[in-house]
Amino acid sequence: MRKIVAYPLSAVYLFFFGLCLLVFHPVQWLCFNLFGYGPHRASVALLNWSLMRCTHLLGTTYRFNNPHKIPKDRPTILVLNHQSMHDIPPIIWFMRRQEPKFVSKKELGKGIPSVSYNLRHGGSALIDRKDSKQALREIAKLGEYIENNARGAVIFPEGTRSRTGHPKPFKTTGLKILLKKAPSALIVPISINDSWKMLRYGKFPNGIGNRITFDVHEPIKNEGDVDALLTKIEAKVVSGITSFK
Repeated sequence: MRKIVAYPLSAVYLFFFGLCLLVFHPVQWLCFNLFGYGPHRASVALLNWSLMRCTHLLGTTYRFNNPHKIPKDRPTILVLNHQSMHDIPPIIWFMRRQEPKFVSKKELGKGIPSVSYNLRHGGSALIDRKDSKQALREIAKLGEYIENNARGAVIFPEGTRSRTGHPKPFKTTGLKILLKKAPSALIVPISINDSWKMLRYGKFPNGIGNRITFDVHEPIKNEGDVDALLTKIEAKVVSGITSFK
């Protein structure tokens, strides 16, 4: 019965989701080309707030637990587990003070209204998973960018999303490069739960009635032995993942 109800609700949701992308694409273009970085960033934050609100049509609710005062005047590296595309809008909205930029596969840089435009013009790194040298160069550029501009980088070290919520082992090469290129960055581990349930039936229909939670852990300084640091970061993220248990 739950899946049957999900079909009409998902159709309505996808209509408004697509409408948001279409409306905000020219808004982003105008903000970026006429007014510059600040207004463009604000339009992206508002887009992602709107995309979150669209998921309320599916009965989705959010809890974003961030008890820490993360400074805005220094770079940050947000390290998260990855469960679905629905991980993205809450990070952009709730962590907007850190001005998050993403490490994303290059395929997302074209063909998707609003999303592709932001990835190409908003400072994110578009990587080719089949070309490791290109991917590492782009991640290095992102690290230098956040270091020089006191902005945030978002990385999902699992590489691909977990379809069951169970965490995958971290692939640490990209994270190592960010740590090296942004030595003054604070590392912010974040654990995501139950986002995977939005795609429990596949791409259609969407899962309904889910509560997605984000738990921001205490920031970690970028110092000391790199391997020990990577182990600590992964342990922090995994410690807050409970949706597979």
